[in-house]
Amino acid sequence: MDDVRKILVIRFSSIGDIVLTTPLLRCLHAAYPTASIDYCVKPLFVSLVNASPYLNTVYTSAAPPHGHYDMVVDLQNNLRSRSLVKAISYDKVYRYHKQNWKKLLLVQSGLNLFGSTESVVNRYMAAFGDNEIEVDDKGCELWLSGDDRGFAASVCTGDGYRLAVCFGANHLTKRYPPYKFASVIESLVEKLPLRVFLLGGPEDVRQADEILTVLSPAAASRVMNLAGKSSLTRSAAVLESCDAVLTNDTGLMHIASAFGKQLFVLFGSSVAEFGFLPYKTPYSLFEVHDLACRPCSHIGKDHCPKGHFKCMLDIPEESVTEQILDYFNHNARAQDR
Repeated sequence: MDDVRKILVIRFSSIGDIVLTTPLLRCLHAAYPTASIDYCVKPLFVSLVNASPYLNTVYTSAAPPHGHYDMVVDLQNNLRSRSLVKAISYDKVYRYHKQNWKKLLLVQSGLNLFGSTESVVNRYMAAFGDNEIEVDDKGCELWLSGDDRGFAASVCTGDGYRLAVCFGANHLTKRYPPYKFASVIESLVEKLPLRVFLLGGPEDVRQADEILTVLSPAAASRVMNLAGKSSLTRSAAVLESCDAVLTNDTGLMHIASAFGKQLFVLFGSSVAEFGFLPYKTPYSLFEVHDLACRPCSHIGKDHCPKGHFKCMLDIPEESVTEQILDYFNHNARAQDR
């Protein structure tokens, strides 16, 4: 291992996939403590790894690395990452095997050859084959600045519980409908001293407005809408400051897992076999079992192919509300002892 002095890790996107590389970075650093580790990511996601104590330099796909590396770990494994690898000099390259053929088989025929719901984190680690990197028992990580935490402190004020709601997702089939989120929020604030924080990017603003429109004025007064109003790392700091998180299968879910948060996770077209359950953090999963058309895609779709959207519409708001209430009430009783 002493001959490994420079390592390059490549994962261009997206938020969740990058967050799920952080255990590998930690384990690489432990295995090669004297090596310099670099990372290449899309410019949009630099903030997710820029402050990592395990990295020397963060490059971007727009300004890629050059020179020689003793080891390259290609966790993107597509044409663009392979082109990057060809443009540099290296001794060894390890690639993440995405098992896309298994995903397509599950989507197209319902035949499940995964055999487990093993996390993508472990599948990343498996890229090393016989040269196995020892996996530790820790979860994902995210490194925030004082400015990020100062922002969270300025908005997460007052007494009571704090619930973050991550209602967005890149594809419609991974999004619980806004009116259902509103129903859960309405019920929760009637029964709990609760503040709710809506988190998402600029692309999620319309859905946040839909949630707020459905809420009663009393419930809306307990909600802070931060969708499109804060950076990714500031949103992460708000997640760190919350007691629990209600979330779709989205990048913010994995960011919340980096802080060990209790997650209430809604899976529509997503399934556990794809490997993207929350990693090493407590969670409750809501999904519609035994739905023949699920999954309809391994990444999600912009419409329901069957037109009924049962994978999300058949998740009862009452069940989601009840589990969140139980969690907060249990915590309240524990604190009173």
